[in-house]
Order: sequence, then C-alpha cells, then structure tokens
Amino acid sequence: MLANAGRRRYAQLMSICYVDSPVGRLAIEADHAAVTGVRWAGPGERTRDRTPSPVLKEATRQLDRYFAGKLKRFDLPLAARGTDFQKRVWAMMSAIPYGETATYGGMAMALGSGPRPIGMACARNPIPIIVPCHRVLGSGGKEGGFSGGKGLPTKRQLLALEGVVLL
Repeated sequence: MLANAGRRRYAQLMSICYVDSPVGRLAIEADHAAVTGVRWAGPGERTRDRTPSPVLKEATRQLDRYFAGKLKRFDLPLAARGTDFQKRVWAMMSAIPYGETATYGGMAMALGSGPRPIGMACARNPIPIIVPCHRVLGSGGKEGGFSGGKGLPTKRQLLALEGVVLL
C-alpha cells in the first residue's frame, strides 16, 4: 500500500471557508461533522466550495460573534488531530474562560508535565482562537509565545479583545 494512498480521499472529505477577522483572514477547515482546523490563510487563497457545510456556517457565525464581542464561549463540534497528551492540553485550554488566562506552569502541574511540553502542545493547536491557546501565558503573566497570525502581536490583540491587560 502506498504511504499517501489515503490522503486524496481524506482531502475530498474536507471543506473550507474563509473569515475576515481583526487578526487577519482565517481559513476554517472541517470534515462533514466537525471543525478540524483554523489557520491564517495565505494571500490569494480561495476555496472551490461554493456552499459551506452547516458546521462551517456555524463556525463562521460564532467567530463573527466572538470578534464582535458578543460570544464568550464557542459551542462547536471539534475534531482536532493530535496525541493523547496534546488533546488533554487542548481540553484544558478550552476550559479557560473568556477574559481569563492560565500559565504554562500551572497547566503543567495540573497535568503532571513540564511547561515546555505544554508550550509545544499549544503551538501545535490546530484550532486556535476556538481552542484558546492565546489565553496561556508564561510565568508572572509574561506573554510566552504564539504561533498564529503575526505571532505575539496577534496574541496581544486576541487578549485585548477579551479585556485581558498584560503587565
């Protein structure tokens, strides 16, 4: 069997739509039933899909409401692909309330891990914003890192949208 044999079929099951947001143009990806990814779209990137799936329509609606300050908690079916550890980190991030933050160290203690693996799981979060990795800070309220958009300026912008003031 070829290593990439299933890839073509997998790609056919995916759908995508785009959302213009205050932090840049976002590409929302989904399978038939759940959001599988949010990423910053490349320049000129377009989809062939003319009609977004119901899950993409709902994700777009919720992201629009979030950026308008009217949605504080996403309620979408998610299907992030990752290791069991990454999924535990992402679940913990999803539990951080709007306008609040957690630290890499605090999450590490709760999961019996170190801060670096937490940071690596945050960096590999395939559904940023909806799974709010921007709410995870370094010790003492330091920004830490952010791999989406324009990096730390995007993280600051998302936190400011939620009313979080960094020291």
